Amino acid sequence: MSWRQDGAATPSSRERRRAGALRRRMTDPERKLWWHLRHRMPLEDTHWRRQVPIAGYVVDFCCLAHRLVLEVDGNQHGFDAQREADAIRTRKLESQGFRVLRFSNREVVTTIDVVLDTILAAAEPLP
Repeated sequence: MSWRQDGAATPSSRERRRAGALRRRMTDPERKLWWHLRHRMPLEDTHWRRQVPIAGYVVDFCCLAHRLVLEVDGNQHGFDAQREADAIRTRKLESQGFRVLRFSNREVVTTIDVVLDTILAAAEPLP
């Protein structure tokens, strides 16, 4: 069953409002990656969404066709408590059938071509 067909997976109005607020105040690295996802990703059937509510979380970017989630992490993600929370979040998303790629703000800002190559490699067709 697709996560969208599962009534429990439907985002609440609170989650949708939070996602909308996050869309309006994206960080500079998120804006940069968003531009590149929209203008430089040469894959067919690759429609990227930003700030998508999934499994009780709002993920930074998601391609539903490839079930691929992209997270852009700031400095706070380097602390032990946040790393553990990120690991729990990743496991939950993976249990919903998504693959999760995490990039630091620094990677997005300084090595965007490497980030895009990594995304392209991960966005292989699903069976």
